Amino acid sequence: MTDVWIGFNAADRRRYWWRNGIVTLALAAVMVAMSLTARRPGGWWLVGVFGVFSVAVVLNAISSIYGRVRLTATGLEFRTLFSRRSIPWNKVAGIERRQRVPRSGIWWDLRIVRVGKRSLTIPGTFTNRMMDAELEWKQAVIQERWSLAIGG
Repeated sequence: MTDVWIGFNAADRRRYWWRNGIVTLALAAVMVAMSLTARRPGGWWLVGVFGVFSVAVVLNAISSIYGRVRLTATGLEFRTLFSRRSIPWNKVAGIERRQRVPRSGIWWDLRIVRVGKRSLTIPGTFTNRMMDAELEWKQAVIQERWSLAIGG
């Protein structure tokens, strides 16, 4: 059985880079406005806190864009910008599709439900498209590999 990589294709990566760029510009504009209106010397700490928050948001978005999962015969190997993690198939209790409804619209992603632990979001699987064929394909491939690995 050959390994399968789950992640974003080039078109999706480019689309999310555009969104990330717009968010980065908006955060930078807010920081400039905050720095121009900070009148007293003690007010600069708020600009610094917002700057650290902004960097964390942008790095998390970049990690989400380039994160991938490799499906092997023994389990899943998560690879993101900041971490590497392996989960054996016998520790997987299920694969679920999650829906989130923030102000920006409805988003779906895939999660690995682990035995006795919290579930993990699979990188490279979030989308805001209602009927995303690629997300359904990714879920089917993961489900199939999990079924083959546990012998069910």
